[in-house]
Amino acid sequence: MRQMTFYFDLGSPFAYLAAERIPTLIPEPIEWQPVLLGGLFKLAGRSSWALGDDKRRQAGMAEIERRAQSYGLPPMRWPDPWPTDYLIAMRAATYAFTVGKGREFTLQAFRSAFRHGRDMSIAANVLQAGEQVGIDPNRLTTATSDPLIKEALRGATEAAFQLGVFGVPTVAIDDELFWGDDQLKDAAAHLHRSSKRSPNDPDNPVPRT
Repeated sequence: MRQMTFYFDLGSPFAYLAAERIPTLIPEPIEWQPVLLGGLFKLAGRSSWALGDDKRRQAGMAEIERRAQSYGLPPMRWPDPWPTDYLIAMRAATYAFTVGKGREFTLQAFRSAFRHGRDMSIAANVLQAGEQVGIDPNRLTTATSDPLIKEALRGATEAAFQLGVFGVPTVAIDDELFWGDDQLKDAAAHLHRSSKRSPNDPDNPVPRT
């Protein structure tokens, strides 16, 4: 079985676009893994385009709006401010996966941010997203301060970087990494090609009988 992982950060609008499209492009099973984009930037010694000059930032936002429209998604509504600190939201996402609500919370949080313009650095907005998918707000509040959740998120970020992930969204298919919302179709094509290999292909991982 192929090992497939979708790496995301809730502060990334490109990751939002990818999360909305993955179910139609990449077959199950695929693991959704929250990672800290700021942590990846720090480890890689780089920064976000969204923190650059206004001209570059506006161009990036316009491109995201164009892509959302081309994918048939609702119009983007940008949180104000954006970008901001999504640490609480990412800890909440990490916890959500431990209680079987990870994808539901992730999509709800993305939509709250980029469809409804809610600032997901505000704890109340994070708790509301959790409650909308059936996560108890009190437990979610406790989880965002839980040392085990904090360490799980840090560890996942460091492990992703060691695998070569330096930004989000990234889809990993075995040892191949596809970085960027615009690479999802390439990832799907790669998966399709590799599944069509002949059993006699020496690179085919399927055992010969």
